[in-house]
Amino acid sequence: MAQTNKSAEKRQRQNEKRRLRNKMEKTAIRSSAKKIVTAAQSKDKAAAEAALKEMIKKIDTAARKGIVKKNSAARKKSRMQRLVNTLAV
Repeated sequence: MAQTNKSAEKRQRQNEKRRLRNKMEKTAIRSSAKKIVTAAQSKDKAAAEAALKEMIKKIDTAARKGIVKKNSAARKKSRMQRLVNTLAV
């Protein structure tokens, strides 16, 4: 771990908690994206739109908290929206 410095040990604990929390958020975003892709492949427009709504909410929250960058969030949302829009055609 860290040195015998108490503040350094506390900082390590805090960093580990934050890392795990951020990892959980990113994993949830990836899972949501996978749901959209799966629904799109099965041509289920309603399920894809519902999953897209959920994913956009998660991405916006993560971007606001600084877990993902703003442009990354916009790019992911755009790609998934395009995928869902192809189902309408």
